[in-house]
Amino acid sequence: MCYEKCAKGIGYNLLALAVLCIVANILLYFPNGETTYASNNQLTNYVWYFHGIVGAGLLMLLPANVFIGLEHEDCCGCCGHATCGKRCAMLSSILAALIGLAGSGYCIIISALALVKGPKCNTADGWTEPFINTNGRYLTDYSSWSQCTEPKHILEWNITLFSILLGMAGIEFILCCIQIVNGLIGGICGYCCTSSQQSYVC
Repeated sequence: MCYEKCAKGIGYNLLALAVLCIVANILLYFPNGETTYASNNQLTNYVWYFHGIVGAGLLMLLPANVFIGLEHEDCCGCCGHATCGKRCAMLSSILAALIGLAGSGYCIIISALALVKGPKCNTADGWTEPFINTNGRYLTDYSSWSQCTEPKHILEWNITLFSILLGMAGIEFILCCIQIVNGLIGGICGYCCTSSQQSYVC
């Protein structure tokens, strides 16, 4: 089993997901492509938590790059032992995966809370969060969506983007969990590092 190639595949997937999460989070600031709502603080507070930009985005770039670099990592001689280089690299990738778990987990939590609370919009009572006490029931009660008169289609906008962020962060979380297992197996089974070749010892 090629542990480092598995990690590389996970890394590239995390890289793509991180970029998509950043884009999705940025789009939340511009309902209908307009900037006035963000500048006037007429958006749900959850968009300002930067869960997609930082949590599932920028923070995820660290583990992604670590995983991608494992295939070419030949750090033989770590700790003074010529055979433990690959094992150290695989085990150290677990730390990067834990950072990824924290970032994606943060995005999952914020996205879920945002979906439950609903968007901020203009209603007959002014700019409020009309669905904050519905415990998410508004998601299937389409007749209640007419309460929001501005921004147009804000419910579809928020629900779609927060759902995308929730789903992509969930995939990131799973991928980081897989890399933890992959790193443990690769670290325990390890490699034999020599000056001329590398081979599995398992």
